Amino acid sequence: MKLPSEGYLLRIFIGETDHYKGKALYEQIVLKARELNLAGATVLRGIMGFGANSRLHTAKVLRLSEDMPVIIEIVDTEENLKKLWPFLDEVVEEGLITVEKVQVIKYTHSDKK
Repeated sequence: MKLPSEGYLLRIFIGETDHYKGKALYEQIVLKARELNLAGATVLRGIMGFGANSRLHTAKVLRLSEDMPVIIEIVDTEENLKKLWPFLDEVVEEGLITVEKVQVIKYTHSDKK
């Protein structure tokens, strides 16, 4: 897949324990992005954060949180990302979704399997 030099970065901030239809929400979002043939998705697990309710989530040794922050990042064209928005509107009950213009320097893959 070739991306133009200008793309868009979609970021979805949710909790690790958020679920949809019996699976982790971050997993469902990545699977939907793949189903829609988006360029790719990455899930990042935070070590500390808080959201709109100001409840602190941390991975400190003495206070291990079970609901760590999770960020899903997807870079693609604006048109392709918009295909995912109705699904996100349905499944993200609590969180933050942002989009920003980015410059794509390189996007390649290996032919090795």
